[in-house]
Amino acid sequence: MPVTTDDEIREKYLERAIRELNQLTRDLQSCPHCPRGNLMPVLGSGHPQADVFMLKYQPRPSEVEEGVAFYGRAGGALMKSLKRLQIDPLAVYGTLCVKCPVSDPTLADPACVERILEELAIVQPKIVVVMGEEALEVLNDLDVPLARVVEQLPGTIQQLTPSIDALYVPNIDEALDEESAKRAFWHAFKVLGDWYADLPPY
Repeated sequence: MPVTTDDEIREKYLERAIRELNQLTRDLQSCPHCPRGNLMPVLGSGHPQADVFMLKYQPRPSEVEEGVAFYGRAGGALMKSLKRLQIDPLAVYGTLCVKCPVSDPTLADPACVERILEELAIVQPKIVVVMGEEALEVLNDLDVPLARVVEQLPGTIQQLTPSIDALYVPNIDEALDEESAKRAFWHAFKVLGDWYADLPPY
């Protein structure tokens, strides 16, 4: 009887995660709930089994244009920050609470916002980096199995579930232009570097 190696098992899990994310993409693209007209939803991007799961509240124009979360200035700033912290960008997945490019994010269908639960279940990250108060509110309102409430404590590693940590940071979109906001974001975000360095090797 052939022996299954760890690599083969990992490969199977990765294939399944890719399949499930592709299905989620199809579901989002054919979702009838949001009043988005002919604009496509803004999809999550990154590794299907990332350790780090970035969660932002709503898309900016550049993200709407490309249909990809964290496309544009926020993504560029994040890449620089990850590089500084020696975090492999391939270990990161980023998504939005409000995936539909609606003029007012409160118009987003609650069932659509709840799709974050599906993304968390597929990616199975080790930490969720929650960006800004609105994203935090959404995360705390979701029915994440075994979840604790995440407090608005910038730069403090908290426990979301028994297997997932959480880190609250200011919203990166609001930290791009103003110097003190930039510093506040970096001060909270850099904690991720130590957390990542302490991850046990596979």
